[in-house]
Amino acid sequence: MANTVQARKRARQSVARNKHNSSLRSMLRTAIKRVRSAIEAGDKAVAADVFQKATSVIDRVADKKIIHKNKAARHKSRLSAAIKSLA
Repeated sequence: MANTVQARKRARQSVARNKHNSSLRSMLRTAIKRVRSAIEAGDKAVAADVFQKATSVIDRVADKKIIHKNKAARHKSRLSAAIKSLA
């Protein structure tokens, strides 16, 4: 347990920050799952539309350093390649 006033405040802040970051991470995972399900459905137009929205979410999360920018780029690249491979 934190003993100083400063340490107690930092503990409170870290709880709030963790809650916010967890929410953003969840939003990211949901966006990626939506794109994957659209790809599995086989509709290229819908998948492209969902991918565009997911790209925005992925970039926002990466800008806030919740995930690394290279991980964000990797997700976007793989999803884009999967959409392009649809017939």
